[in-house]
Amino acid sequence: MRSNSIYPIATAAVALGTLLLPHAAAQSTRFEPSWKSLQQYRAPAWFEDARFGIFLHWGVYAVPAFGSEKYPQRMYLKDRTPGGKVTGVPDPVYQHHLERWGPLSKFGYKDFIPMFTAEKWDPEDWAELFRQAGARYVVPVAEHHDGFAMYDSSKTEWNSVNMGPRRDVLGELSKAVRKRGLKFGASSHYALNRSYYTCADDFDTCDPKYRGLYGNQQPRTEPASPKFLEHWYARTVDIIDKYNPDVLWFDFCINYPEFQPYLQRLGAYYYNHGNQSGDGVVLQYKDIGNGSFPEGTAVLDIERGKLNTIQKMVWQTDTSISKKSWGYIENDEFKSADSLIDDLVDIVSKNGCLLLNVGPKADGTIPTEARSVLLEIGKWLKVNGEAIYGSRPWKVFGEGPTQAPNGYMGERKRETRFTNQDIRFTTRAGAVYAIVLDWPSEALKIRSLSSKAGTGKISSVHLLGMSQALRWSQDEAGLTIQLPRTKLGDYAYTFKITLVQDRSGAEISPIAKSVDNWAHKLRR
Repeated sequence: MRSNSIYPIATAAVALGTLLLPHAAAQSTRFEPSWKSLQQYRAPAWFEDARFGIFLHWGVYAVPAFGSEKYPQRMYLKDRTPGGKVTGVPDPVYQHHLERWGPLSKFGYKDFIPMFTAEKWDPEDWAELFRQAGARYVVPVAEHHDGFAMYDSSKTEWNSVNMGPRRDVLGELSKAVRKRGLKFGASSHYALNRSYYTCADDFDTCDPKYRGLYGNQQPRTEPASPKFLEHWYARTVDIIDKYNPDVLWFDFCINYPEFQPYLQRLGAYYYNHGNQSGDGVVLQYKDIGNGSFPEGTAVLDIERGKLNTIQKMVWQTDTSISKKSWGYIENDEFKSADSLIDDLVDIVSKNGCLLLNVGPKADGTIPTEARSVLLEIGKWLKVNGEAIYGSRPWKVFGEGPTQAPNGYMGERKRETRFTNQDIRFTTRAGAVYAIVLDWPSEALKIRSLSSKAGTGKISSVHLLGMSQALRWSQDEAGLTIQLPRTKLGDYAYTFKITLVQDRSGAEISPIAKSVDNWAHKLRR
C-alpha cells in the first residue's frame, strides 16, 4: 500500500479542530431548519477524542433468536422478498416460524412481547462491562424497524414500560452509563416501519388492533405519507426531550425525498437542544450510496465498512462483534479481539471512530463470547489507549500491503487480514504512534519516518507497555527500531516516537508548522 496523504491545509484543520471549531460551533451556533444552516455543524471534541463506542441491538427479536434481528420482517415473507418482490418461495424464517410457533394468524410477532421479560437484566453490569472494555460512548437501539419502543414513549403504547420488561430500558441504561463518565446515545430505525411487515389475510399484521405496532403498511417504492412522517418526527423528538442523547444515530430509509424537510427540522432541533448541555452532540447518518444528510451537516457512518483515506471530518464505522446478526441469535459466530483491534486502529488512523455492536439475549445477559472479546479489547486499550483516545491523524494513515475494502458493507465483500508489515499512524501531544498490526519478525523499519521525510527530529522510541526506551536508527530508507527480545501482548503493538520539541514545547515538524500557520491566518 502506498502511503496516503491529504493536503497540508486539511491536515492542519484536522489537527487544530478541537482547539478552535467544535466547542465554538457546539455551544454558540443557533441552527435553523435548512441545509445551509446545518452546514455550520462541527462534531464536538469529545467525540473525536472518544474513538470507541458500544452499539446495542436488544429488543423483542431476541426472543425467537433465529436468523437475525430482522426476524419480525422475515417471519411474514410467505412468498416474497423483503423488498416486496413476489417470488412464490417462502423465506426460511417464515418456514421456521410455522414449525416452531405455528400459524401467523394465531401467533404473530406481537405474541413474543410477553416472553421478552429481561428477567436477568442489570444495567449496572452492562455499563461496567462497557467501561472495562474501554468504550467512551454507548448507543442502544431506542426503536428498531419492528416498531417496539425500548423506552417510556408517549407516542406509542407499544413500549418496554407498558409491555415486555415493563422497564424504561433507555432511561435505566443512560443513568448507569453516565454515572461512569461515558457518553450516552440512542439509535432510531423506525423509518422503515411503514413498509417493514407484510399484510395478508391470514396474518395478524392486518388486524387494526395491532396497527400501533405493525403500522399502516405500504410498498417501499411509495413515498411515506405526511401522517407517518409527522409520527416519525414526533417519536424522535420524544427521545431527544426525555433522554438528552449525546449521540443520535439513524438507520436507512430516511434517504427518500419526502424526509428532507423533516431531517432539516430534526437536525436543527437536536443541535439546538444539544447546545444547552455545553458539550455538543453527534448526529449520525448511514452511507448507503444516495445519502440523507448532505456532507458537512452530520457525521457520516459506514455500516460494516471503512474509508480508505484520511478524512477532514471525523466519521464512524459501525460493525458487530457477531458475524451473522446484529441482535442475539443462537449459534452465531463471533469475531476475534485481534481482528477488531486491528479494525479500530485502522479506522482511527483515518480520523474515524468505531461503534461496536453487541446483541444481548432476551433475558438481559450478554453472550459469554461477546463479553470475553470486549474485555480483551479493554485490556489492550489500557496499554495502548494513549495512541487512540484524543489522537488525531498523522500526515499519512499508514504503510504496508493490506488495504480494507472501501465503503458500505465492505467487510462482507472481503475479510481483511492485516500482517506484521501493516503499520498505522496516529499523533498526539508531540508524539507519533506507529501501530504495527502483528508482531514484526525482525527489526521494524518504518519508511514514512525516514530522515528525508521531513517529519522532524526524533528524541526517543518506546514500545507502549515497556518502561525502557528502544534502540533505533534513522536514514533515508526509514526509521529502524530494534525490538525487545520478548513479544509484549497478543495483538497490535504501539511504538511511541517522541519528537524533539523547541523551547515553546512544540515539536519541530512540518505538521506543527502547518497547524501554527493555519491558526495564525484564522486569528487574523
